[in-house]
Amino acid sequence: MIIQQVAIYGVLGLTYLGLALGYIPGLRMNRSTIALVGSAFLIALGALSLQEAWLAIDVKTIVFLLSMMVVNANLFYAGFFVRSLSIILSLTRTPLGLLIALTFGSGILSAFFLNDTLALIFTPLTLSLTQTLGLNPIPYLLAIAAATNIGSVATLSGNPQNILIGSFSGISYLDFAQALAPVAVAGLFIQVALLWLLYPDVRSTQPCEMLVRGKERIFRPLFNKTLVITIGLLIAFAIGLPLAESALIAASLLLITRRLKPQRVLSKLDGNLLLMFSGLFILTRVIQNLDLLQPFTNVVSIPAGLIGITAILSNLISNVPTVLLLEPLIPRDNTQLWLLLAASSTLAGNLTLFGAVANLIVVEATAELGYRLTFWEHLRFGVPLTVCTLSILYLWVR
Repeated sequence: MIIQQVAIYGVLGLTYLGLALGYIPGLRMNRSTIALVGSAFLIALGALSLQEAWLAIDVKTIVFLLSMMVVNANLFYAGFFVRSLSIILSLTRTPLGLLIALTFGSGILSAFFLNDTLALIFTPLTLSLTQTLGLNPIPYLLAIAAATNIGSVATLSGNPQNILIGSFSGISYLDFAQALAPVAVAGLFIQVALLWLLYPDVRSTQPCEMLVRGKERIFRPLFNKTLVITIGLLIAFAIGLPLAESALIAASLLLITRRLKPQRVLSKLDGNLLLMFSGLFILTRVIQNLDLLQPFTNVVSIPAGLIGITAILSNLISNVPTVLLLEPLIPRDNTQLWLLLAASSTLAGNLTLFGAVANLIVVEATAELGYRLTFWEHLRFGVPLTVCTLSILYLWVR
């Protein structure tokens, strides 16, 4: 019995260490496989049964996330995101105006569509744009990474951790947006101010040379159909219809098509993320059964304590595992704490380069195109941004 308990604690410890690092030294494993393998070993050790593990997975969250991936894939192939960026950039031709347009454009879009998707699509487009205009790409890439995080705070569909919290708390889409959208908007203004202070080149209000944009590929029938269904989905969210069911219906309607091969849509679905979520649900149930988080109950019940511990854990083990770990400690009817958990787990992702997936997406895409965004370059921007936005959150959600 003692050996079994030691083994269970050992597997949990190693699994969360792997989740924090993002890999296991000497092995080719990512966070998804680490979460799955850790869950499998815990089932084998008797920490919970296979049936209990299956029931631990929150179906609403998985369905909502999968459905939003289908919606985003259709928007991508229809040319919606390229068109959106083109409209944003048509508003200005100055370095400062470009910074403001990219910040608020990507921030607003990430409030309605998954932030990682926006980071993945906007990064190469931003690099191409800055190369064409002869601008230093680093401040604009930092703007994309941070704005997609900050903007996603505003709604339940903005990022995976908000989707989780919507499922757990029962907060309506509009109530959530009403509470946190002002924090997101303030954060975007602060981001622009910090980049203006740190990078003198972006302060220029002189127009750049003629803005050259690549040819847009808009597939009009697919674009119109996808846009109508997406608007209908957002209306369903706004009037309070069930999130997962609404997203599933929208995704199903989009999959009924003569124009887009299903393989192309399915190739855009992030199976790694769904797999990681499933594993994390199982890991969290084991931790609940072992009552390991009980000592943190008093700390989490205090707003400042919840923000602090969430910010630390989000940068150690990432924001989604943090939300799943802290979820059992928050009463279902305490809207204030749910909102603080949602926003702080997202805003803390801007602290370091490894704090959010959107940051890593930008770094990897930048490296592939021959540029280097270093840890310290991000840190000197990320620390003041995170401190300021978390302070606003604390003062606003009280």
